[in-house]
Amino acid sequence: QVQLVETGGGLAQAGGSLKLSCAASERTFSVGVMGWFRQAPGKEREFVARLTWSSGITTYADSVKGRFTISRENTKNGVYLQMNSLKPEDTAVYYCAAKILSFGPWDYWGQGTQVTVSS
Repeated sequence: QVQLVETGGGLAQAGGSLKLSCAASERTFSVGVMGWFRQAPGKEREFVARLTWSSGITTYADSVKGRFTISRENTKNGVYLQMNSLKPEDTAVYYCAAKILSFGPWDYWGQGTQVTVSS
């Protein structure tokens, strides 16, 4: 069973930056897509960004476009999420996710890491 482990969450001021990392427990894991989701208190989990492994194509939610960047971490079969120009509404638990098939369901989830942005 592949495990995803997120690190890098914490507290930032509005306008600041944080970088999240996600590493898979197995380097031979056949990744199709990796991505990030977030869930704020009292809200449903929402999509943030995704990266298709074979093509490198990235997709972002409108709310983070131009501020967040998802990129590969090749040595650990993982991804980063660089978050710039943070806003208080970015406060949430951020989850890494992965799937084998690009058009299939998300197969694996991390445990989540808290990001808090103060105004």
